[in-house]
Amino acid sequence: MLLDRIDFDLLRLLRKNARMPNKDLAEKVGVAPSTALERIRRMRESKALLGFHAEIAPEAIGIGLQALVAVRLQQHSRTFVESFQAHLRALPEVLAFYHVAGADDFLVHVGVRDSAHLREFALAAFTERPEVVHIQTHLIFDFHRNTELPAQP
Repeated sequence: MLLDRIDFDLLRLLRKNARMPNKDLAEKVGVAPSTALERIRRMRESKALLGFHAEIAPEAIGIGLQALVAVRLQQHSRTFVESFQAHLRALPEVLAFYHVAGADDFLVHVGVRDSAHLREFALAAFTERPEVVHIQTHLIFDFHRNTELPAQP
């Protein structure tokens, strides 16, 4: 799907506040409410807009510690990668994961209660997996999600 300036403007506004009423979105980008609604529907159908999410305070749900865990698989084969991805999707402590290039195969963003929980989670979720040969844990002291979109081409 080819996005134009109005689509990008709508996406920028939604990225900052996905609960903004349609009439406000339309007014801010200078189109009729029906036009804004149709454009957003079209972007959702074409998968340019994947969804809307709530940003939750980690402490509110018992997350006292976050970390990025770099994971290296013993072999970068489709079987190992797909098996490990399925494993990660099933773990409630996994907030997000990235399949990456470089020395490591995955970066896994985890949220746990405390350091003891992190230790037990790392042992069970990573080191006991036969496809995993190395992990390195990086504690997250602060996190900020950028609400801006990258510059348009």
